[in-house]
Amino acid sequence: MLVLSGSSGRIATERAELLAAHGVAACAPRWFGGPGRPPGICELPIESFTPFLDRLADLGPRLGVIGLSKGAEAALLLAARDPRIDVVVALAPTHVVWASVGAGTAAQDRSSWTADGTPLPFVPYDNDWSPESNERPVAYRGMYARSLRTFADRVPAATIPVERIRGEVLLAAGEHDQVWPAAAFAEHIVRRRIEHGLPTTFVSHPHAGHRPTLPGEAMVIGGQPLARGGTPVADAELGALIWAELAAVLDLDT
Repeated sequence: MLVLSGSSGRIATERAELLAAHGVAACAPRWFGGPGRPPGICELPIESFTPFLDRLADLGPRLGVIGLSKGAEAALLLAARDPRIDVVVALAPTHVVWASVGAGTAAQDRSSWTADGTPLPFVPYDNDWSPESNERPVAYRGMYARSLRTFADRVPAATIPVERIRGEVLLAAGEHDQVWPAAAFAEHIVRRRIEHGLPTTFVSHPHAGHRPTLPGEAMVIGGQPLARGGTPVADAELGALIWAELAAVLDLDT
């Protein structure tokens, strides 16, 4: 399993160690924000993940990717391009490619990703959006929802072609996610795959936020200063739901 964190840029070490404890070879790279890596997620070649997948493919009979948030965006794009991927787990996913984020980016006019040297179509951010309250940290959920409406003409081209994913697709989203409306995004993914006759596993929780906590993981502290929603209990309950699905797919001894 390739293990991808979100826009925090942290290395998902604990998640990789959890998988390893259950017999899964796991790789959790720092894919941006470190030495020799781009400072942010801006026109990052999706092929930059391929060497990690190549290494993992040599270690076992099955290959998977698990990603959170922007890592889930990458995971879905990878699974749509690489037929070797047997299972993709997208936590707090998005159904579209978004504009770039993070240090060193020109967010409004550049994609987060490239493929074969070409920037992928993306949905820009609506710069006229402002938070509904002065509370800090800021909840960006409304900004993403508004951007989809403002740039509705960009959505079809920016939609991740999840119908091309040959492996199993597992989605988890908290309905109280305050970073972006991940549950609504996940429903778009499910509907698109249904239109193509493809099954998808989607688990949600009404009180969970942006970071599901898998069984055995500690609650993550820190990262980008933004509101994520949820509660520790709800995030752990959502994590337990998706872990049960992943354990069944991988035939893990839990």
